[in-house]
Amino acid sequence: MVGWQFWIDRGGTFTDVVARRPDGSTVTHKLLSENSRIYEDAAIQGIRELLGLSAGDPLPFDEIAAVKMGTTVATNALLEREGEPTALITTCGFADALRIGYQARPELFALDIVLPEMLYTKVVEVNERVSAAGSVITPLNISAARTLLEEVRGEGFDAIAIALLHGYRYTEHEKILHEIAGELGFQQISVSHEVSPLMKLVSRGDTTVVDAYLSPILRRYVNSIDEKLRPDDSGPNLMFMQSNGGLTDARHFRGKDALLSGPAGGVVGMVKTAETAGFDRLIGFDMGGTSTDVSHYAGEFERTHETQVAGVRVRAPMIHIHTVAAGGGSILHFDGSRLRVGPDSAGADPGPACYGNNGPLAITDANVLLGKLRPEFFPQVFGPEGNQPLDVGTVTKQFDEFAEKISRASGIAQSAESVAEGFLSIAVENMANAIKKISVQRGYDITSYTLVCFGGAGGQHACLVADRLGVSRIHIHPHAGVLSALGIGLADIRHLSEGAVEAPLSEELLISLEPRWDSMETESVNIVKTQGVVDSRITTMKRFGVRYAGSDTALQVDAGSCSGVQNAFEEQHRSRFGFISPEKELIVESLQVEAVGMSDSVDLKSDYKEIADAELGVFSTVMNGETHETPFRARSSLRTGEPILGPAVLVEETGTTVIEPGWSATANKNGDLILERVVALPERAAIGTDVDPVQLEIFNNLFMNIAEQMGVVLENTAASVNIKERLDFSCALFDPDGDLIANAPHMPVHLGSMSESIKSIIRQNPVMTPGDVYVMNAPYNGGTHLPDITVIKPVFDDDEESIIFYVASRGHHADVGGSVPGSSPANSTTVDEEGVLLDNVLLVSDGRFRYEHIHGLLTGGKWPARNAEQNIADLQAQVAACEKGTSELRRVIAHFGLDVVHAYMKHVKDNAEESVRRVIDALTDSSFTYLMDDGHQVSVEITVDHENRSACIDFTGTSDTHPGNFNAPSSIAHASVLYVFRCLVNDDIPLNAGCLKPLQIILPEPSMINPSYPAAVIAGNVETSQVIVDTLFGAVGVLSAPQGTMNNFIWGNDNYQNYETICGGAGATVNADGCDAVHTHMTNSRLTDPEVLEWRFPILLETFHIRKGSGGNGYRRGGDGTVRRVLFNEAMEVNVLSGHRIVPPYGVDGGEPGAVGHTRLIHADGTVVEFGASAQTFVNPGDRFEIETPGGGGFGKAEN
Repeated sequence: MVGWQFWIDRGGTFTDVVARRPDGSTVTHKLLSENSRIYEDAAIQGIRELLGLSAGDPLPFDEIAAVKMGTTVATNALLEREGEPTALITTCGFADALRIGYQARPELFALDIVLPEMLYTKVVEVNERVSAAGSVITPLNISAARTLLEEVRGEGFDAIAIALLHGYRYTEHEKILHEIAGELGFQQISVSHEVSPLMKLVSRGDTTVVDAYLSPILRRYVNSIDEKLRPDDSGPNLMFMQSNGGLTDARHFRGKDALLSGPAGGVVGMVKTAETAGFDRLIGFDMGGTSTDVSHYAGEFERTHETQVAGVRVRAPMIHIHTVAAGGGSILHFDGSRLRVGPDSAGADPGPACYGNNGPLAITDANVLLGKLRPEFFPQVFGPEGNQPLDVGTVTKQFDEFAEKISRASGIAQSAESVAEGFLSIAVENMANAIKKISVQRGYDITSYTLVCFGGAGGQHACLVADRLGVSRIHIHPHAGVLSALGIGLADIRHLSEGAVEAPLSEELLISLEPRWDSMETESVNIVKTQGVVDSRITTMKRFGVRYAGSDTALQVDAGSCSGVQNAFEEQHRSRFGFISPEKELIVESLQVEAVGMSDSVDLKSDYKEIADAELGVFSTVMNGETHETPFRARSSLRTGEPILGPAVLVEETGTTVIEPGWSATANKNGDLILERVVALPERAAIGTDVDPVQLEIFNNLFMNIAEQMGVVLENTAASVNIKERLDFSCALFDPDGDLIANAPHMPVHLGSMSESIKSIIRQNPVMTPGDVYVMNAPYNGGTHLPDITVIKPVFDDDEESIIFYVASRGHHADVGGSVPGSSPANSTTVDEEGVLLDNVLLVSDGRFRYEHIHGLLTGGKWPARNAEQNIADLQAQVAACEKGTSELRRVIAHFGLDVVHAYMKHVKDNAEESVRRVIDALTDSSFTYLMDDGHQVSVEITVDHENRSACIDFTGTSDTHPGNFNAPSSIAHASVLYVFRCLVNDDIPLNAGCLKPLQIILPEPSMINPSYPAAVIAGNVETSQVIVDTLFGAVGVLSAPQGTMNNFIWGNDNYQNYETICGGAGATVNADGCDAVHTHMTNSRLTDPEVLEWRFPILLETFHIRKGSGGNGYRRGGDGTVRRVLFNEAMEVNVLSGHRIVPPYGVDGGEPGAVGHTRLIHADGTVVEFGASAQTFVNPGDRFEIETPGGGGFGKAEN
């Protein structure tokens, strides 16, 4: 291809350009993405500058052969909610399906729940309905639909998204609506069966809306570039990078495929350049100005098919990239005890302090202060006029002030340099943890991998990140600073076509799919051919999405014979999750054809310039706490094979590479830089046991990261939907006394209550031996209710004499026996009716899982577990999670030493304790009593001791033991208190035992929050826990009551069982209205997608919508509840455990209460039966069950 080629990555902070000259040599360029004072568009400006054009000179179109781009235009429009006004067209009864989503809240401890803003501005329901099996229940009224669409068009909408229930498979109604919309003149029509033809209404609907919302914005941007490059429709080819890692012609570029456009180019560039250098097992480390993208490669591109971007679910193939908010622009903070980095960023304007635009201190400034970045070697594009060098004076002044502030607060003398290094250490730890999420957490040992470093800021931190991961080799390409742009230039043209199958795997199925394969392959190949690729350079790949029956987790495997597909699936499943389930049927969920048009091979010639004086100077830098006289050299001056020992700094136009002490760098014949650790890291970090504000933040993050890694192992290896998909589990670390150190933010009702289980095991087992693991669910010995089973592992020191910590995992098991399926009888009066009780059971002895013993316990007794094999599979997953926690914490001990780890276990508790004491400082004495529907009550009196900065939480006055099952074991009351005070802190502190240290908790005995055996407890965990929390908030007065119930809805028969909790309204605060339709307080479990629910069970979900007006009125309104109605097609037993059917959720300061909920059975003949808070009944085919969930209370008197 003769002529210039420009490969451009328009990022959030910088725009990178790689230009390939007609002679094959390359040149790179970097400029700010936003600089409206000087130019309109960074991409076009970059082309102009590389061509040496003056202002006003026309572009020489005949000299440009191709422009290939990645852009953040779509991502920015999504983040800033500046897309095209869009209307959503969906099935009657599901207008709120995307808004409700899967009902979880994003931040567990936020009093003001903020959900991502919906992209659509109008929803229209059309009266139509198709079943999961394809039968038309309600035909589409075409005339009425046309009238509705005419009204939408009349309101000025140009973009619509059409997503009907089961429209992914039964497409007729969507096609009719598409045709009508076209006739009415809509300019952007996105239809779900074309955009994402796979099951799941919520994620498919979101993806369809994203496409309609972003495509017009993207098209306008593409057209603006096109007009400048091809004003008369002739000129260079214009192509864009897609999220899936392939290029496409500008005319085919869609909103849904643009969200990872630039980062995907980085992964392609990483693979192409690293493989050329001889490396094939890679960790991508792409650090830019705003964030860091990390990726994993072990022979093939890894893709994810469902992800969240800017709070929106997107179901489209994307390169698997994990992003952490740690970039050069990440802002530096000090909260009085801990140093923190990000997640907020200084961006490009004003940028970090050194940019000279009055910006805040950021990571880039830390490197400037430490001497690793010097003004004379950095582009002079800063200041108000864009022509100034880095402002070192401002950086030095601000760090001096920072150091003084931190020294005063911590009592430890800090220099500006030690503070800067501390912030760098925290950022490095955050980035290393992000890499662990996509590698170590998924079972990869990355110590033998190569860290491929790119992005403008990557080279400054690569050695530090590699050291934290135990990686000893780094690859940095000559164009590493602009590798995303390079990858965009090297990428192939790709087109992916998907289709739904949803059928059991069989030879007959594979034969029946052949015509679809042929059709999809022809379509994909033709699209690639229209982009100028000849047949000989086109290849195709066929894949199936396969999952186990009853699971949502599909894996991509190559198409082949029935046995071949099964073997490939099982091999991948075992590798990924550690087990297979040969007894379960395999479901082919989808098929996918990918056509690849191979790009022209490019022999990249380095833009090498001979530099006589290789050394640019020797300057003072601070590395690893010491000042070094450090040589700075031009990277392009390195001779092949000449090692450069650290400390040293290599400078080039698009980036800076810092070679830390103990590392060496060598350039190969292609100019690639290979960094290797040549001096072994010290076995242990030299850190004292006294508290340090830097290490305090690092250990907070380390402990939490270990708990999160445990959670990932449990989620991946569990067999049940409850744990694997509803995410009803928690994992935690404990000190040798059983005090909580870190609890990953999984399920709120578990938070804090697990510590009681650990201490119970400690009390009952004065002598434990290495290799032992215990299991328990006993409500009167540290447990909560019987379905919540806790696995506890003591961890011994190297001499196997002393226990140095505990790890534990708790999971909600779908069934543990009892009188009804699901172990949640609405009318139980003793705990024996609720399932099998496990108290201090040795589950693993000397490293051996005691299968026969636990199986016997689960299957014995009057009401045994209904699926003991699944229970055991989940218990084994919980053991695996504990093993993960053990191995990771041992790594930390090996690095820092046991004395340091134990010291920081205490320090993180002290930090949390001080945060709670600050809350207590602002409290006054208060009390509150909250009535339940049946007349029982929870009472609390909070007495504050300001002198000692402590408080007494006295629940005297709470009702005696409940005659039913609303009794909450004492561990639940402790968890509730812990949760409330963690919410009141209103800051990102760790949740641990320190939070409870300033609090004395008095629980009357016996009472419904401190019962004795054999009182029933099933509703205590799920319902009374909510009452305790609301009573505490009622006393404090900062939050109106939310719906105050989990609306537990359990139904099933011998063949089917389902358990769900249903969201409602959140309470208002003085700052904000309550959130509609969201889980609050002690639960955050997910809800099954409507299409999946109907596919799995013989039911019809007739509606799930927001219950408008159910939130209490006030200065701030309470959030609205929901309405959920299910039509049963088989006879089933139904159990409901709920609250606030009589007593409404309270308002605060004159705010009105929220509406009470309703539970009703609507018989097929139309007769209606209303139930109270608890219901246990039977339904027949044709019966409907409807639950209206309560609204939240209002805050303050409404203004007239």
